[in-house]
Amino acid sequence: MDEIVANEGVVQFLKTKFIEGGPWFMGIITLVLVVGLAFCIERLIYLYLSKINSRQLLSEAEKKLETGTVDEVKILARGHRGPVASIAYQAFSRIDEPVDTIEKSVQAYGNAQVGLLEKNLSWISLCITVAPTLGFLGTVVGMIMAFDDIQLAGDINPTVVAGGMKVALITTVGGLIAALILQFFYNLIQTLIDGLVNDMENASVSLMDMILKYKKQLKIKN
Repeated sequence: MDEIVANEGVVQFLKTKFIEGGPWFMGIITLVLVVGLAFCIERLIYLYLSKINSRQLLSEAEKKLETGTVDEVKILARGHRGPVASIAYQAFSRIDEPVDTIEKSVQAYGNAQVGLLEKNLSWISLCITVAPTLGFLGTVVGMIMAFDDIQLAGDINPTVVAGGMKVALITTVGGLIAALILQFFYNLIQTLIDGLVNDMENASVSLMDMILKYKKQLKIKN
């Protein structure tokens, strides 16, 4: 196997196996892999852009709330990207309302932000499921081809069944490799989302504490 790859070259070897696996099945499996990777790249870019230094943002917001106005804090939050900044903006936009109302608003908006973070994950999961399924379907088709060749030859000969068995094995390997690649990126994306969600939850608690402190100080002044 290693000698064959060395003589043919990796690209040529993969091209040969792709053709031997059947252009239809291998083409569809490749298409599923490409589509799944496109969704993965889109999510990774979105999550990368959503990540900010939330501690620094909250620290700056607290300083502005002590020395400036609520409008300055809102401008600060609006000037940052990501779910934490969006939640902060929503919280300070409702700062004149009761604390319970603010808390419910923060929770509701946080859930909406989680939904945005998890967008298109279902499509990636679908591609992970479809890729090996297509590979197994190719296995069944390859076995049928092998039995058809046996029937036509009227004899069980390794040479006769080799073609169908090769299709069966190559499509299975192709589907599993595609699923493994997409599963790796899916787990990576899920890990990034979990980190952002934890960051949002911690920021929400800090925001509510900040707002409670501000309201107490405002009540004392009045």
